[in-house]
Amino acid sequence: MSNVNIGISAEHREQISAGLGRLLADTYTLYLTTHNFHWNVTGPMFNSLHAMFMTQYTELWNAVDPIAERIRSLGHMAPGSYAQFAQLTSLPDAPVTPPKAKEMIRILADGHEATARTARGLFKLVDEASDEPTADLLTQRLTVHEQTAWMLRALLEE
Repeated sequence: MSNVNIGISAEHREQISAGLGRLLADTYTLYLTTHNFHWNVTGPMFNSLHAMFMTQYTELWNAVDPIAERIRSLGHMAPGSYAQFAQLTSLPDAPVTPPKAKEMIRILADGHEATARTARGLFKLVDEASDEPTADLLTQRLTVHEQTAWMLRALLEE
């Protein structure tokens, strides 16, 4: 899409799209891990964690489309395969054998913190490019990831 003329340079659009691709990969990986844990959680906290994980994976699922569509608005193709996501994400894949509930909570808290770091890492570039729509998207994502990480960490306190 070389004919995109939205007031952001081609170089900035490419760099921002690459960063958003990493955020998309982190978000999708975290979605998949959260959904996995929703299916496989056991133990005394089953009911509350099963419901909480469903709320969290639904929010993550609803977040992937706006991120991908922002990449498209900037004139680039959004990554969309497991291979691309595996290459771009900063998060580890979910364990093959589901861990105990408390470890699930820790993994998800770490995942939300890592995804927040990925989003936060784009602000300097986005500000330099005067890309307010992406800044708004990043702010929304940071709010969700930081709050979710806090709530998950609170469950780990003794």
